[in-house]
Amino acid sequence: MTTVSSRAERAATTTSWVAPVGVLFWVLKLTTTAFGEAASDGLAGISPALAVLVGVVGLAAALRWQLRTHGYVAERYWTAVAAVAVFGTMLADGLHVALGLTYPFTSTLYAVATAAVFVMWKRSEGTISIHRIDNPRRERFYWAAVMCTFALGTAVGDLTAATLGLGFFPSALLFGAMILIPAIGWQLTGRHEIGWFWCAYVLTRPLGASFADGFAKPPSFGHGLGVGDIPVAGVLGALLVALVLLARRHRSLS
Repeated sequence: MTTVSSRAERAATTTSWVAPVGVLFWVLKLTTTAFGEAASDGLAGISPALAVLVGVVGLAAALRWQLRTHGYVAERYWTAVAAVAVFGTMLADGLHVALGLTYPFTSTLYAVATAAVFVMWKRSEGTISIHRIDNPRRERFYWAAVMCTFALGTAVGDLTAATLGLGFFPSALLFGAMILIPAIGWQLTGRHEIGWFWCAYVLTRPLGASFADGFAKPPSFGHGLGVGDIPVAGVLGALLVALVLLARRHRSLS
């Protein structure tokens, strides 16, 4: 049975500054994760310096645009998520490639960073609810958590695909099965909504990225299909634009 507190939490969504959670939210989240993986790898393939420049400038511009809104606007919010997806991939890959850190180490590192953000957020605000993002400090904690979860998901996806040797599509199936755990847990218990949400949020990253890499990468690397990072990023970018327009229309009708 739905508790009074959970009803109040969902009612607060109408005033939250971030996207409301529903089916379209998760479709968009998966699309942005896949897009971020392909776009980041595609840019790095052209020029690592260009990739860093686009990643840093794009992230700064997108977050500045979003943080000035003080409300949910679909195109601003999802542009920021896409920018975080690109930069988060670079962040995770950079520690592995540039510093030679192993995927088990970077996965652990980003898991600790993610936990630290949630602890600081909880201590500062008394809640980590996505339904209560209604002031600048909470929104900044939210985006810090999003950044850490993207980096964590990227590292974990690479861990299963490369270090454990599963390849991309088997990894996608693994994370697809794992993401059922928070979905079923929420349906069965009706409790701990925010905890289940963030578990699913982390898992969407390696799920979407594994599919993107599966299509983009060559058969010699993770048993990919060899379509190429740039073509895959282009298709996903177009799909992302269409979905954002749908989200914008859905918001205006609600």
